[in-house]
Amino acid sequence: MKLLSLALHSLSLAAAASLPRDELPQGPQLQKRSGFAQGQPIDDTGRGAPFSGGTNKQIDLQNPDNLAAQGTDSGLVPNLKWSFSDSKIRIFPGGWTRTQVITDLPQSHDIAGAQQHLKKGALRELHWHRVAEWGYVYAGSVLISAVDEQGRYQVDKLDVGDIWYFPKGSAHTVQGLDEENEYLLVFDEGNFEAVGTTFMVDDWITHTPKSILAKNFGVNASIFDTVPAADPYILNGTVSTGTVSGTNTKLDGNSSYVYHLSKKTVPLAPGGGGTLAIVDSRNFPIATTIAAAIVTLEPRGLRELHWHPNAEEWLYFSQGKARATVFIGGANARTFDFSAGDTAVFPDNSGHYIENTSDTEKLIWIEIYKNDRVADISLTQWLALTPADIVANTLKIPLSVVNQLKKEKQILLKGS
Repeated sequence: MKLLSLALHSLSLAAAASLPRDELPQGPQLQKRSGFAQGQPIDDTGRGAPFSGGTNKQIDLQNPDNLAAQGTDSGLVPNLKWSFSDSKIRIFPGGWTRTQVITDLPQSHDIAGAQQHLKKGALRELHWHRVAEWGYVYAGSVLISAVDEQGRYQVDKLDVGDIWYFPKGSAHTVQGLDEENEYLLVFDEGNFEAVGTTFMVDDWITHTPKSILAKNFGVNASIFDTVPAADPYILNGTVSTGTVSGTNTKLDGNSSYVYHLSKKTVPLAPGGGGTLAIVDSRNFPIATTIAAAIVTLEPRGLRELHWHPNAEEWLYFSQGKARATVFIGGANARTFDFSAGDTAVFPDNSGHYIENTSDTEKLIWIEIYKNDRVADISLTQWLALTPADIVANTLKIPLSVVNQLKKEKQILLKGS
């Protein structure tokens, strides 16, 4: 009887083995025990444990990859992310500003950033920097006014999507034209808040003897009695209706400080997953130290695996949610989660991708490089243009797979 029972059991196993997997009898399923979606550091196998002490639940939920959600992360990679929401805002009668500098994000050696808001008529007071300034309007419209060392000048209106670049030392100001106006500022120096970086005109005048001011400007010294003792930074005003007259040359053509991206048509990027607008010295000649790309990526799309051979990459996420893994060599890799208002820096030549993690919302971000041009090397293109047998042998993958790799960059891949 026992032998018959064993025989029947063997036959049932053989019959089951011949069935397709989806027709196999289903027993009780082991439930996955991942806690990442609940903000807990527990993976699918049950490794880890819930938090028992103090933790910021909202931050944990927004950053599952900080809880070790990516099993491919390894080694030690420093923090490469900073949210503008963590920056201290400075408020003024005409608006506000908040910055991200090297003390906030120590790995960002090349670039510092800021968000700035101006009410209608408000002015970012007359000033200059010992570093270059790059600006991108993302709400409202602004008027910029600037003068270079040759006495050439520019007064221009910028709308949403437009860009300005003030070379190191150029005198300038910005005024809000709509009811509310906001823009991103980028500087080609991570330690932007250091003394001797920004110079305000009223700050200088109030710290210069009035007798010298009178001699310099050819007026009575009492004229300067009302100059603000403390620089106002952002001050209220009315929208300028003034014009500049005289024979001085205007900054235009290749010398223009403004690039009107809002007036350009941006085509789909290779790969078809979104748009990529590159603004660097090749189409904006004055911008010799800051190169930029404005990127829109469709839901679930992917900025392909790549690296940049000529600079660190600084990023500002304007809309949506994203994930990126940064590989810095030596088996060191770390994944970060991003949302609107976040900044990041990817180290010089580090390998990375950017993925839109939303099913419905487009991802929009700005890439910045301290260089005169945007440059990247595609991992897929590199492998496709290397002898296939070498790639197959190195990665231990089929030769047929290597032969199917695209030889053209697929910069923004469609969502899947």
